[in-house]
Amino acid sequence: MNTKSAKRALTDSALALVAACAALSMFLPPMVESTVASVPRIVGLALAIAVALPLHWVFLGLAARRMARSVPGWVASAVLLFPVGGAAALILLAWLLHEEPQGLPAASH
Repeated sequence: MNTKSAKRALTDSALALVAACAALSMFLPPMVESTVASVPRIVGLALAIAVALPLHWVFLGLAARRMARSVPGWVASAVLLFPVGGAAALILLAWLLHEEPQGLPAASH
């Protein structure tokens, strides 16, 4: 397991999740009126969501693979339980990364 590359993938996944949630929050009250009043703003936010969300899932899968974990299981939980599932997956993977002894390989699930 490459701890440094797994940490980087988890960080990138977290940043992508924050960007997606920030763009999604613009469509919630009280900002929805100003958001839908501008077509360029709608298009920009839609593009941000369309790019950030898949990147979050890809980086989460990369982190799971680098930690020798089940990629489909972690990504499926993040997709099906968005946004709480994605945040929970990030937290659990980061916790597992710090809990595993550095000299022993991770258990394959």
